[in-house]
Amino acid sequence: MRVVIVTESFPPDVNGVAHCALQTARHLVDRGHECVVVAPATAAGHAADASAPCPLVRVPSLPLPGYPQVRVALPSRRVAAAIAEHRADVVHLAGPFVLGVRGMAAAARLGVPAVAVYQTDLAGYARTYMGAGEAAAWRRIRSVHAAADLTLAPSSSALRDLTEHGVPRVGLWPRGVDTVRFRPDRRDEELRRGLAPNGELIVGYVGRLAPEKQVELLSGVCALEGVRVVVVGDGPSRPGLEQALPGAVFLGRRTGEELARVFASLDVFVHTGPFETFCQTVQEAMASGVPVVAPAAGGPLDLVAHGSTGLLVPPRDPAAVRDAVWSLSADPALRAAYGAAGRAKVEGRTWAAVGDRLIGYYRDVLASRRAVPAA
Repeated sequence: MRVVIVTESFPPDVNGVAHCALQTARHLVDRGHECVVVAPATAAGHAADASAPCPLVRVPSLPLPGYPQVRVALPSRRVAAAIAEHRADVVHLAGPFVLGVRGMAAAARLGVPAVAVYQTDLAGYARTYMGAGEAAAWRRIRSVHAAADLTLAPSSSALRDLTEHGVPRVGLWPRGVDTVRFRPDRRDEELRRGLAPNGELIVGYVGRLAPEKQVELLSGVCALEGVRVVVVGDGPSRPGLEQALPGAVFLGRRTGEELARVFASLDVFVHTGPFETFCQTVQEAMASGVPVVAPAAGGPLDLVAHGSTGLLVPPRDPAAVRDAVWSLSADPALRAAYGAAGRAKVEGRTWAAVGDRLIGYYRDVLASRRAVPAA
């Protein structure tokens, strides 16, 4: 099968869309399919592109005003050219918003089926950044995804939202997790001593530091006696969070084996953002054998079994976050039980397993196209 992945983000960017697009490309190549990725150019140029698993076409881009870590693709003929030159059987649209819309249009002109992967809660972002605009965001989402042969949602919550807002032809496609990289035996006692020299309970957050993540909800956790908050990631909210979370350790961006050691060295993982369509970092914490505290909203509802692998708390409630961490801090046996149950729950969720499921969706779309008689 010949596949073109058109993605709004790709490594070296660090976010869910980029990571999922990379893992998808790797899996397609591993299964013998021919793949090309089309993505916005990065600020650093193309030095890191040599490690891509397949040919990579970069489209000129500009940084998003106020959030320079996010880049928006400029109009370019490279998208349509890449689809045509690759003679694509399927166009995979990862988080389509700007570049993906052009990919959708090009696929339609060329008569190529398009599978759109819904990954970003634009309506939630509209509420966060503008205080309004949720209806307009859903109109945009519906317009983009209605043109696809199939839209894939990462969680049951996201699937329900799409269906309720009139997006047709929706299926469920969760994300995989690297259970070889993220595992309990990566726990590093030397790292732990450096982060918590007095033996404090280490409570971690991993992710972008941006308003929609609401990391400031950890302020009450910072005030707990015997607890050290560790924040991994970067973004525009970091200066404010360093003021809002006294005593917290900010490690900045961590990737690869270093990130795996940090995850496994935590005692509790807390995710605070209520707008996650999936929440990959929750899966990575579970694979690392770490109990999870997360909001009872969006993707975490599918991932965290309350009272078994962790605790779900009301969204946007700092007291609930604090109390959940405090209850776990007092019970090492419960933390160990939740961590072991979390690891067991995700062991079958490999990228190979979910990648094969994606290829099955591609084949279904191609079969549906063949079944439609020519006009």
